[in-house]
Amino acid sequence: MVQNSPKAATTPAALPPQRSALDRYFAISRRGSTIGAEIRGGLVTFVTMAYIIALNPLIIGTVPDVNGNLVSGLPFKVDGVVSGANIGATIGMVAAATALVGGIMTILMGVYARFPIGLATGLGINALLAASLVLKMTWAQAMGLVVWEGIIITILVLTGFRKAVFKAVPHSLRIAISVGIGLFIALIGLKDSGFVRSGSGTPVTLGVNGNLFGWPTLVFCVGLVLLIILFVRKVKGAMLISVVGMTIVSVILEAVIHNGAYNDGVTIHPTGWQLNVPAITGKLWDLPNLHLLFRVDMFGSFKGGPTVVLSVLLTIFALLLSDFFDTMGTIFAIGSEGGLLDKNGNPPYMQQILIVDSLAAVAGGLGSVSSNTSYIESASGVGEGARTGLASVVTGIGFLLALLLAPLVNLVPSEAAAPVLVLVGFLMMQQVSELDWRDLEEAIPAYATMVLMPFTYSITNGIGAGFLLYAIIKLVRGKAKEVHPLMWVIAALFFLYFAQGVILHWMGLS
Repeated sequence: MVQNSPKAATTPAALPPQRSALDRYFAISRRGSTIGAEIRGGLVTFVTMAYIIALNPLIIGTVPDVNGNLVSGLPFKVDGVVSGANIGATIGMVAAATALVGGIMTILMGVYARFPIGLATGLGINALLAASLVLKMTWAQAMGLVVWEGIIITILVLTGFRKAVFKAVPHSLRIAISVGIGLFIALIGLKDSGFVRSGSGTPVTLGVNGNLFGWPTLVFCVGLVLLIILFVRKVKGAMLISVVGMTIVSVILEAVIHNGAYNDGVTIHPTGWQLNVPAITGKLWDLPNLHLLFRVDMFGSFKGGPTVVLSVLLTIFALLLSDFFDTMGTIFAIGSEGGLLDKNGNPPYMQQILIVDSLAAVAGGLGSVSSNTSYIESASGVGEGARTGLASVVTGIGFLLALLLAPLVNLVPSEAAAPVLVLVGFLMMQQVSELDWRDLEEAIPAYATMVLMPFTYSITNGIGAGFLLYAIIKLVRGKAKEVHPLMWVIAALFFLYFAQGVILHWMGLS
């Protein structure tokens, strides 16, 4: 009697493992990740970005506009006296709107673009609004300009121009952008921890007057050493373990020693916590106040003569360039760090990524929290293992939970999160070995890009300098035809960007 052997193809052991719908949609297995890694990565990105919920209100929630009103519409002064109650209420509104817009746009990035990047209010643009624009217009008008900037960028994406610019950037500058951002975020981590500060006789110095001093600095140092130990021993969740562990230590420390904030609004305390004070005060949850949404005046800033309109257009141009190229640098850096770029150096779903990022600028303006943009701190989550949009969904959910749990989120001090940025800076800098330093046409623009990002505290400035030098060097070497036509357009735009101060001064508008 002949026995029929079971077919190998139908045995359970020979069948390929069934992938869940979640795995298939986000391509988790295909990108070499796991659901656990995505959750950890998303949480790490959130905790390294969460400071914006506390910081953005301090930047745009405490400054009066040209009419003396706060971004909430409440008066900055009542009967000639600064109103602490109005400022406090406004800060709460900005925090809630910052978390809401950031959460929605980050989830959209994850679900639609399937890329591990978190979005929130961009630092730099919000400072420009608070320090410059609202001296000349109302907060509603300033937010209207942010909406216009986002609309223009969205149009550039839909017409294919923004994607074409991405593809026109030479390989050497793409590497330089990633390395430069690595240096930049390492500096952010060192600064936000108080490990590096501005000195009395030098641009920067170590700690307080050249000395490492204070409990928060100790938290950072211990956290960095702990993270490095966990990382070199390849412990899963090393970054999340470090942040959560040092946050718990910080909360206990603050409860015992009552260290307080670096800047309490009245006095500078050199050994205080830099951004968030890890102290449990009052309720750990509360209902959000979302009255800031849609407080926008789209046309008020254009009222006036031709010089006023020109000044407004130049302002929109500056906002647009900053947003445009900050995002480009961030996407290149995140994609390169996670091994997510194709053979041409482009990320998957590039068009979708750009659409979400562009709409985030519009959403930030409509939410009265300033332009939202892709965060380079997302590299921390990628360093933890995030490779797909599922991580962004986790990050976005973190922001939405922060609507109710803002006091709990604010327990994470920058000193506990900063070690992650420093380590990720190291990981991103490793790409520098791919540059051919003997090719001066490629190396000098790359060098300028890498150096100027941290030294001017701006991704846009570094990219602009690199693009300009690349075009100039190719021109003087008689190789202008090697430069993509879009690179010439971008170089010309960056020339205007760097010269805008001179132009405005010459026109009597500065």
